[in-house]
Amino acid sequence: MKDLFDKIITNKGPLGKYAKIAEGYFAFPKLEGPIGNRMIFNGKDVITWSVNDYLGLANHPEVREADSEAAKKYGSAYPMGARLMSGHTELHEKLENELAEFVNKEKAYVLNFGYQGILSTIDSLVSKNDVIVYDIDSHACIVDGVRLHIGKRFTYQHNNIDSLCLNLDRATKIVEKTGGGILVISEGVFGMRGEQGKIKEIVSLKNKYKFRLLVDDAHGFGTLGANGSGVGEEQRVQDQIDVYFATFAKSMASTGAFIAGDAMIIDFLKYNMRSQVFAKSLQMQLVIGILKRLELLRNRPEIRSKLWSNVKALQNGLKDQDFDLGTTQSCVTPVFLKGDIHEAFVMVKELREKYFIFCSIVVYPVIPKGLILLRLIPTASHEMKDIEETLSAFSKIRSKLYDGTYYKIAKSIK
Repeated sequence: MKDLFDKIITNKGPLGKYAKIAEGYFAFPKLEGPIGNRMIFNGKDVITWSVNDYLGLANHPEVREADSEAAKKYGSAYPMGARLMSGHTELHEKLENELAEFVNKEKAYVLNFGYQGILSTIDSLVSKNDVIVYDIDSHACIVDGVRLHIGKRFTYQHNNIDSLCLNLDRATKIVEKTGGGILVISEGVFGMRGEQGKIKEIVSLKNKYKFRLLVDDAHGFGTLGANGSGVGEEQRVQDQIDVYFATFAKSMASTGAFIAGDAMIIDFLKYNMRSQVFAKSLQMQLVIGILKRLELLRNRPEIRSKLWSNVKALQNGLKDQDFDLGTTQSCVTPVFLKGDIHEAFVMVKELREKYFIFCSIVVYPVIPKGLILLRLIPTASHEMKDIEETLSAFSKIRSKLYDGTYYKIAKSIK
């Protein structure tokens, strides 16, 4: 018999094994100062492409004023307790009503946190006789929610409708025996590569298969659709999404999330989601702040226009230089390069220290070995000067990556 902690000594995990060289710089970096297009990293002013403040609301004057006034009036504790017991207020209901109207659903329910919110949504929707079919590239919060399911679960190949049909066939055979139902899960926008989920194609399968659809639209809410209400509006199938989920942690630049759907479904979830029944309500300070953010999203279309102007300028500029952006269909801008993890570390360090550009780096095992992904998140806060400097820097680092400069440096410090 071994001590429980023995395995930790030999196996730090897929990310933890790089902790000695990554911590404080590539992992757990400290971005300081007001959230915006330029922040402070290691004492230097850097162009920042790593925050999901898509609409630039984090430091919008009206948002800051609303946040400040709410903090003065309510502090950061009220209301205490879970919504079910003592943490429910009229302003929570007001926010829910406005969200439901905005995303064109009958009812909405505000959640205290996004990750545990969708995890708990999945857990509540299925029982042992049901089957879950979900995209293999789903976010960790979806994967963790699916892991709670004690019934059958299948993944389908990313955005592959043929693979989805194959697994729906398998799921149908099972539920015909168990008497259960089928839950299909997709993201509205896949946050790593920027592709939209094939929601229109998925809902068309309801003509052939019997299932319910849950969509996690964390990156689509606030950015996609004619009014910013998300991927369902963008693909004109919002009415066919059975359970719609979105977070406040991206376009809303806050904390929390919400689910929306038919009143029957939302009423069931609010009484059965363990992460909400047994945990604290979203604080009033945040509720009031989100109401202001939603007001700006609905009434200031110029904010989204600025966002998409920056997205197009950045993505078109990179494409003009023959950078590989994969198949992005959103604000998320992935730049794929070829190289190993050690070259990636050297390259990103130079990008930050010499060119003063901060973006996220993704390598194996998150993406295939031999690829480097530099992930850029343009926002409404960015300016053309930021984009021009970034395009120039990316051209230079790619040349040094492919002429072997970074390989030689990496080899010398291994």
